[in-house]
Amino acid sequence: MVISQGTFALMIFTDRFFMSLVSPTHVAATLGGGVAAFMCMSLWIGLLSYGNALVAQYLGAGKKSLCSRIVTQGLFIAGLCTPILWFMGYGVYLSFDGLGHDPQQLVLEKQYFEILLAWGFLTLFKACFSSFFAGIGNTKVVMIVDLLGVVINVPLSYSLIFGYAGAPEMGIAGAAWGTVLSNFTALVLFFLFYRSRSNSTEFSVADSYQFDRPLFNRYWRLGFPSGLEMFLNVAAFNVFILLFQSYGVTAGASAAIVLNWDLLSFVPMVGLHIAVISMVGRCMGAQDFQRLNSVISSGFVLGLMYSGSLALLFIFFRESLVGVFMTSATENDAIFQLSSWMMIGMASYVMADAVILVAGGVLRGAGDTRWLMVTSVLLHWLMVLAQYVVIVELQLGPKMAWMIFVGLILALALAFTLRLTGSGWRKHIPQEWTPVEAANL
Repeated sequence: MVISQGTFALMIFTDRFFMSLVSPTHVAATLGGGVAAFMCMSLWIGLLSYGNALVAQYLGAGKKSLCSRIVTQGLFIAGLCTPILWFMGYGVYLSFDGLGHDPQQLVLEKQYFEILLAWGFLTLFKACFSSFFAGIGNTKVVMIVDLLGVVINVPLSYSLIFGYAGAPEMGIAGAAWGTVLSNFTALVLFFLFYRSRSNSTEFSVADSYQFDRPLFNRYWRLGFPSGLEMFLNVAAFNVFILLFQSYGVTAGASAAIVLNWDLLSFVPMVGLHIAVISMVGRCMGAQDFQRLNSVISSGFVLGLMYSGSLALLFIFFRESLVGVFMTSATENDAIFQLSSWMMIGMASYVMADAVILVAGGVLRGAGDTRWLMVTSVLLHWLMVLAQYVVIVELQLGPKMAWMIFVGLILALALAFTLRLTGSGWRKHIPQEWTPVEAANL
C-alpha cells in the first residue's frame, strides 16, 4: 500500500515538475486547480474508502460473501453521488473568479480543474475496488494496478503537455488528460482482477450484484462521517492554499514546490494508514484484541522510522530539493529563498503526519469516525480562521501563515495521540459490530 500510494504521489509530482518547465504560473495553477478538484471528490472518496474497514471486518468474521456485497453497495453510492459531484464542481468553478488570482493563473487553474472534475467519477468507482482489495489484504493487486497507472501516466502526460510522439501540444490540459486516461486504465484493470475466477469463487462475486439495505445503510452511516471529515479538511486546506496564493506568484510557486515534496512523504504514509485500517478491522471482526495492540505498535514503528528519515533529508538537503524545480523557466531567487525556508517547517511536521495517519487508521478501523470528524474539522477550520486574520486582516507575510499551518499539524498529532491512549474509542467495538451481525444473519 505504501508503494501504491507512492505512485499516486509520483503522478502529481511529475505533473508539477513538467509544469515547472513551462512557467511558475503553471506550477501554481496545477496546485490551485488540483486541490480544488480533489476537494470536490474528497467527500465521496472518503465515504467509499470506508469500504476497506467494512470488508476487513466481514473477512475477520468469516463472512466472505458479504465482502463482495460491500463493493456493490459502494458502486451504487458512487453512481448516486456523481451528479452531486458535478453540481459541487460547477459551484467551485464559478468561485475561482472571486479569488483575486493572477489572470493568467486563473485561466489555467480553471482549465485544469474542469477536466479533472468532469471525469472524477472514475476515481469514485476505482475507490470501491481498491477498498475491497485492501480490505481482504490482497494489496499486491492495488500495487500492480497503481504501478501500471503511473507507467502510463508519466509518458502520456509528457507527450500531451509538450506535443511529443504525435500527440497534440495541450499544456496544462494535457497534464489533466493524462491523469484521466490513467485513472480509466486503472479502473478497467481493477474490474478484471475483481472478476477473476479465483476471486469470484472465493467471495461469491456473481451473487453480490444486489441492493442490500442493511449493508448500504451501514456503509453510509459509518462512511459518511469519514467522507465529511475528508471533505471539510480538504476544503480547509484548499481555502488556506487559495489565501496563501493571494500573496502572489512567488508564494504560490513556493507552496507548490514544498507541498510537492510533502506529497512524497505524506501520500506513501497514507498506504500505511490504509493497511492499519484493514488490519484493525480484521481484528475487530475476529475479536482478537491482543493482535490489535500489536498492529498499533507496529504501525507507529514503521511510520516514525519512515517519516524520521525523510525529516532529516528535508532539513539537510532542502536547497538541493528546491533546486530540482529551479528550471530555466522558473528560476527565481525569491522563490528559491522562500521555498528553502518553508522546507524547514515541512520537515518539522512529517513525523506528526505519521502519528496522525497511524492513530487515525486505528480509530477509523474501530468505527470512531464521529470523534475523528469533529476534532479534525474543528482544528482545520480554526487554522483557516487564523489564516484569514493573518493574511487578510493583519496582512502579515507568508512565513507567518506557513508557521500557523505547521502548528495545525502538530496540534492534530497531539489530539489523536490523546484519544488513542484513552479508552473512549474502544467502546465502539461491540456497539458497531454486533448489530450488523444480527442484521445480516
